[in-house]
This record gives sequence, C-alpha cells and structure tokens, in this order.
Amino acid sequence: MSDVPFGFGLPDPDPERRNQGGAGNDPFGFGALFGGGAGAGAGTPQEFLAKMPLFAELQKLMTWSGGPVNWDLARQGAISALAAGTQPVSDAERTAVTEALRLADLWLDQATDLPSGVERTLAWSRVEWVEQTLPQWATLIDPLAERVVAAMTGALPQEAMAMAGPLAGMMGQVGGLMFGAQVGQAFGRLAGEILTGTEVGLPVAPAGAAVLVPQNVAEFAAGLDRPADEVRLFLALREAASLRLFAHVPWLRQQLHDAVHAYARGITVDREAIERGITEAMGSGGIDPNDPESLQRLLPMLEPEETPEQQMALRRLETLLALVEGWVDAVVAAAAGDRLPGHGALAETMRRRRASGGPAEQTFATLVGLQLRPRRLRDAATVWGAMAQQHGTAERDRLWSHPDLLPTSEDLDEPLDFVGRQGGGLDDELRGLTDGEPEDGRETGRD
Repeated sequence: MSDVPFGFGLPDPDPERRNQGGAGNDPFGFGALFGGGAGAGAGTPQEFLAKMPLFAELQKLMTWSGGPVNWDLARQGAISALAAGTQPVSDAERTAVTEALRLADLWLDQATDLPSGVERTLAWSRVEWVEQTLPQWATLIDPLAERVVAAMTGALPQEAMAMAGPLAGMMGQVGGLMFGAQVGQAFGRLAGEILTGTEVGLPVAPAGAAVLVPQNVAEFAAGLDRPADEVRLFLALREAASLRLFAHVPWLRQQLHDAVHAYARGITVDREAIERGITEAMGSGGIDPNDPESLQRLLPMLEPEETPEQQMALRRLETLLALVEGWVDAVVAAAAGDRLPGHGALAETMRRRRASGGPAEQTFATLVGLQLRPRRLRDAATVWGAMAQQHGTAERDRLWSHPDLLPTSEDLDEPLDFVGRQGGGLDDELRGLTDGEPEDGRETGRD
C-alpha cells in the first residue's frame, strides 16, 4: 500500500511540503480538518471552515445533495487551479490530432484483429479534459468516498461523537466538501500532465472518443529528442489501441470498476482501537471539542484496515491494468515496426514515466492505495508478445474473449509457461466457459 485511501493520515509536519499539495500529503484533506492546516486554532467548526480556500465564494455548495463527493466544488477547484496555465486548442492542433489518430488506426489494422474503436477524434484543453471526464470519475470515486465516510462514522463510538459536537453532525456534509475540494486539486494536477483519454488505464472520455491533450503533448515532446509529430503519432497509436480493446471487450471496463468497488466494500476501521485511543486520550488530558487539534489524536485510528478480500481486489485490479497496458505496448510495437524510427526510445520513456509514478500510478495510489509494479507490466507485455510470436495475433486477442481466459497474477509470475499452455484448445475452453453464461458476460475472473 502506497497511501491510505482518501488521505486519512496525519498532515505533513513540514509547512513547505504541505503547502505544495503533493499527492501523498493527505490528498483528500482530512488531516487539515483536524488541525493540520494553517489557522487550525479556530474555535468553532464554522470559523475553521471559513478559512478553507474558496469557501467564502462557494458557500452555496454546502447545500450539495448529489452524493458523497461534491462534484461542483471539484470541478470549480480543478478549473481554478488550471486557469493560469491552460491554453485553448487551436484549429491547427485539432487537425494534427485528427490526422495522427486516423493514421494510427490504419497502422493498427495490421497489428490486431480487433476493429477500430474510434468513432470521433478530439483535441482537448486541460480545462476541457476536467469538464468532460468528471462524469466517468464520479462513477468510480463515489462508492469509495461513500464507504469511507460510512466506515468512519459507523466505527466512531458515541462518546467521541458527543465530544465532536457540531462537527460530528456535519460529517457527511463536510466530507462531501472536503472530498470535492481535494478531488478538484488532484484533478487539476492530473489535467496538467495527462496526455490522452486512456492514460490512467481505463477510458474516462465519452465512449468512442479518442482524445489527445495538445498542450501536454507539446510539453512532453519538448523534453524528448524526437520530432513533435512523431511523439504525437506514438501517443495516438496508444490511444487508438486502448479504444479498440475497451470497445470490443465489453466486460473489461466493468471488471475494472468492480475491482475498485470490491475494495471499497471492504473498507473498515477498528472500533476497539478507537475506543482504546479515546481512553488513552482522556487519561492524558482529554479531548476538547472546541480545539480541533485535540481531535488530531484520534485520526490515526480512523485509518481503514486492509482485509484479505481487499488484497484480492487490489491484485485483480493490478493484474487487469497490467494486462491492458501490456497489450497496448505489444500492439503498438507491432504497428509501429520500422515506420516510427523513435518507437523504441518513446516506449522506454513511457515505461520510465510509469515506473516513476505517472498519471495512472498517482491516480490509483490516491484512490485505492494501489502502487502498480512495473514488473507486472513487463510480464504482461511478455505474455502478449510471446502469444503473437508463437500462436499468432488472432489467438493472442482471443484471450480477451472471456475474463477466465486471461492470465492470472500467478500466471504472470511465469509468463512463458502460460504462453506455452495456450494454442488450439482455446475454442473448446471458451465454449466450456460460456455454456449457460448470462449474455452480459460480467464475470469476476479467476483472481
């Protein structure tokens, strides 16, 4: 685990790091709520909330009733963070993106039997990326946030609720604001570096939309020793390949969401630990409900505990993301071939970007505490490359016909052994798996 989901940890004691708003420094803001931020000595919750950034201008958002995350505040916070640095997309950039995606789709026709998933091409500014992807993020994040708040309030003893006073009664409302504010900050940072619509590992753009963010692509290309149009085409290949997979493997998106939500369902906190902590706190001077800093002593005990079921869900999510990314790597390599001189260098750059914590890694670390292992990505790419070499692209892509045909986490430990077991028996195995299966094909997989 790289982080507690939604940042239920103490704020960074270093003011400089805390003010930088890094993803690992209490990303969803509950440390600040209990006294970690500037002005924490406010005497009442109302006085404390009045010191929140944007709160004076957004008081009407306190009436939010649309779910556990205040998405209006998230949107405004992200756009506010981006306003100074974002650039509108020019007509020339839109044309270049469209041409790159169309050419990429032609090349991919020769690398995979899966048909195109691109129905339209889009070039988005950073602000457009935020506005257009928030609906998809809501379906992913809301169940997590709801479970976190429920686990906190359900495990907090009545004595602690009474001590918290008005703050306890406002938990859900304040939680929605805090989640919204911190999600907005996180998305503002993410929009400043995201390159495509699928870079986080699953599509967040509308169905059938292939997306590049020209401003971020240009900044990414500026740090490389390759022509800008070559970098754009490489990223277009990755985007178009991802869309083929998600468009023609109908259960894949749901499987990824189900893995995240399975993790959320297991979020619990240790009530006995909280009760012990309250007893200890009372013995050392008590908890003053008028002093938010005194509540800070309870915060470590509110951190959710990871269960075996959650570990299984995380392993499933990690494996699926690695398989998606590895397939994209293998198919793009086959499509680029000798056509794209800088493919090898660009592919290595993307691997390093992931290994050092790119947008996908940061997003899932923040959401569910998942730290993707680059070794899983390499093993997944080995499976797909070896499948194409030994059995052909049709047999390789047929593994996506059913979730139980895919390699498991254990299979990725010995990828070549898995490939050696495949071949002519796939049709029989697939028929056995689909006999009597519901048509939507929503299975949980072998992990």
